[in-house]
Amino acid sequence: MRVVIAGGHGQIALKLEALLSARGDSAAGLIRNPEHAADLRAIGAEPVELDLESATVAQVVAALAGADAVVFAAGAGGKAASDGSDRKDNVDRGAAALLADAAERAGVRRYLMISSYGADVAPRDGYSESFAAYLRAKGEADADLSRRDLDWTILRPVTLTNDEPAGVVTLAERVEPTKIPRADVAAVLLALLDTPGTARLTIELTGGGTPVAEAVAKIAQ
Repeated sequence: MRVVIAGGHGQIALKLEALLSARGDSAAGLIRNPEHAADLRAIGAEPVELDLESATVAQVVAALAGADAVVFAAGAGGKAASDGSDRKDNVDRGAAALLADAAERAGVRRYLMISSYGADVAPRDGYSESFAAYLRAKGEADADLSRRDLDWTILRPVTLTNDEPAGVVTLAERVEPTKIPRADVAAVLLALLDTPGTARLTIELTGGGTPVAEAVAKIAQ
């Protein structure tokens, strides 16, 4: 399987690329900073230099040559980011739509979206404007993807940590907003790629007590 990952140098993306490479699959990460290429090569992934904020659909289509699936892991950041609302819209919404346009043209039906818990509800009082803009952009990207004739899965993880993977999660239409290690999110994405029955599902993800493979198999039923 060849998987092309937008935001290929992100923390979750790097973990997913390592998992794919370790089992013999082909992982290509779209990056805009050429200095990040060595990090991808070190884990067995192929770096593809492409800035989704300025790329054309044709350029993205070319980057998807031979792909069996795409994963959108790019983002301008959420709560802690200082990037303005315009950039969050350009990346978290615009780049996600650009990747979907390219996937449609390239005939790549499988599309995994890393969204965010809360992307489907109005931002709460007390949220910073930066985080509210992030959630709005994520929600609009999810809505756009859900209208497309692709085998999409929208994954909305709760607050992310850099803790060691637990290997056990909760996947459901609705979950309690706790925390989850990025490594467990990557493991869930890998399992989703292997489970066609999860296509056209929007699911939330948090830490839990169910092994990843079992949780993904259950949600696909």
